[in-house]
Amino acid sequence: MKANLDAPHRYDSRLPIAILSALLGLSSAHAQTGTASTADEATEKAARTARTLDQVQVIGRRQRLVGEVISASEGSVGPLEISARPLLRSGDLLEFVPGLVATQHSGSGKANQYFLRGFNLDHGTDFATFVEAMPVNMRTHGHGQGWTDLNFLIPETVSELRYRKGPYYADVGDFSSAGSARFEIQSSRKNGEFDATLGDYGYARGVLVNSTPLAEGDLLVGLELQTFDGPWRDIDEDVEKVNLLLRYSQAAAGGRAHGMLMAYDNMWNSADQIPQRAVDQGLISEFGSLDLSVGGEASRYSVSGGWQGPLLNGEFSVQAYAIQSDLDLFSNFTYLLDDPVNGDQFQQIDERRLYGFEASHQWENGRSGWRIGLDGRFDDISRVALNRTQLRELVSVVREDAVDEGSFGIHLEHEYRFSSTLRSHLAARYDRYRFEVDALSLKQNSGTASDSTPSFKTSLIYRPRDPLELYLSLGQGFHSNDARGTTIQVDPTSGDPADPVDPLVDSLGGELGVRLHVTDQLQATLAAWSLRLDSELLFVGDAGNTEAGRPSRRDGLELGVYWFRTQSLSANLEVSYTDSRFRDEQPEGQTIPGSIPLVISAGMTKTLESGWLGSAQLRHFGAYPLIEDDSVESDGSTALNLRVGRQWGQVGLFVDVLNVLNSRDHDIDYLYASRLQGEPASGVEDIHYHVFQPRSVRLSVRIAF
Repeated sequence: MKANLDAPHRYDSRLPIAILSALLGLSSAHAQTGTASTADEATEKAARTARTLDQVQVIGRRQRLVGEVISASEGSVGPLEISARPLLRSGDLLEFVPGLVATQHSGSGKANQYFLRGFNLDHGTDFATFVEAMPVNMRTHGHGQGWTDLNFLIPETVSELRYRKGPYYADVGDFSSAGSARFEIQSSRKNGEFDATLGDYGYARGVLVNSTPLAEGDLLVGLELQTFDGPWRDIDEDVEKVNLLLRYSQAAAGGRAHGMLMAYDNMWNSADQIPQRAVDQGLISEFGSLDLSVGGEASRYSVSGGWQGPLLNGEFSVQAYAIQSDLDLFSNFTYLLDDPVNGDQFQQIDERRLYGFEASHQWENGRSGWRIGLDGRFDDISRVALNRTQLRELVSVVREDAVDEGSFGIHLEHEYRFSSTLRSHLAARYDRYRFEVDALSLKQNSGTASDSTPSFKTSLIYRPRDPLELYLSLGQGFHSNDARGTTIQVDPTSGDPADPVDPLVDSLGGELGVRLHVTDQLQATLAAWSLRLDSELLFVGDAGNTEAGRPSRRDGLELGVYWFRTQSLSANLEVSYTDSRFRDEQPEGQTIPGSIPLVISAGMTKTLESGWLGSAQLRHFGAYPLIEDDSVESDGSTALNLRVGRQWGQVGLFVDVLNVLNSRDHDIDYLYASRLQGEPASGVEDIHYHVFQPRSVRLSVRIAF
């Protein structure tokens, strides 16, 4: 429940012996005494008391989390680690979450595709993402439930990424069965920063971030401009992205208040996934496209603010936000399968305003720590539509709706410290949803629905020796389904009767974990986890959307090792393995398409006293099934990115080499039917894929001032 400000501690040569003794269950000559226990409790209490309002440097994975977190699958990443790693896209920020893969099957302006813990998360379902209190996931979205587009986030303005995997955290509700991530934005900076980057394929990016004292507080300003043509042979992406951030914070009423404005606008052309047979037949290259008129426009504008400070013998925090989000997206995945005359291009429109808040109060009473929280969200979706188009011109309306979707959640958490080595965490959450659908194009599908769900979470945390902590965590979670599915009566495409889906779908997860913090230089985590979901969400290729499906289970192992030899040398290794299956017996098979079993990430960063630095990051995900009977699978993919640079005082020069090995592996693979010119009316089932962007070089100049 609380941040940790423990001071760095010295390495004790007795620790390896103590760790080995603890693992083997042996006694130790250095067992804790009553006096030591009292001292530990006093130290922990002082650390918890000290942290509330002072601004601290977030050191990310160097941070000591033993004694503070409730699972081995929780961690944080700071700005130094973020700035050292070359990023292909903004969405790649989520790859700092161990085991998470961010890919792209379309144009650069579109939300990334995400994979984690055996989920093909599509564009975000079952993984909740926030920027401060603002949710990034869009529910009842025009393209896909839980749409998570991080293009509006400027990486240089992030002060911390906090990730938590599994449904064990009561302050997060919808979309969090696989986990959640929260980005915190900087309040001020010691130095301003200007970055200018030029690269292959028409890539150009400029970033300015600076803070200045204003009145009694600090004003942070961030501006990002980006263009990109892409490596595609017959289509220029023509990305035109603009981001603006203004954040003001100051002391107020004994605490600290802030207000923030964010503005994002983007337009692009898409190089969508393509069928393997089109490449094999020489119709296009693997960098080609079959529909040159697909692409989109997106915008997001938000205002938010909040206050945090001491209140009623505890700490109180409240934040509120208002967001306007628009998307106009053109796609074509099946070409001539549904409409051999006009083609299968379709347009997805999403226009909404959403409003929300979160508030929490936490306090301590002896050995107990308490936290109570409230959150609410209302999505006013003025238009969510699916149209048939040709060359971006309207052919027919498939479905058009206006939706109001509101939710309210309350949670209560209790932590009890039995001793300096044993504590428990108990939590309960209750969520209530209401859906109101006005079907503008097919009135039979109008209606209202509501649902609620309680969820309970518990963790037991045992620290047999100071550097070692063991976790047992259990939790219930859920995801909401598209509001249109909760009131549907008639399929808008076929005209056949349709059954409504459950508004809320439950999940149940458990985890055994170990966290080892030998010193601030060496840390490791190990987790064995399991998750059961009542209904799987599956990608439907010919609609570009998802549908509620079969119940599923996932079981996995995750290992993370982080080594910080010095302030200038660090390395990481993360390995995740997942076994995924449907839980019901169906003739088509039990394998979950798109479920990646193996993910490996490894990297190293080195900075020399002369100012030179180098960073390398390798990501591999293994072959994964594309159909339920496991008869067809992807080949898996490996990518290596490299950064080399030098700092001369306030000026830095950096070279990023993306896809160093010039791999022709695939970002993503799907198996579904499409139809090309001259093929039978039923189409041809084929692998459709999006190839890696070829090796590209980007040169950046960074000026601090």
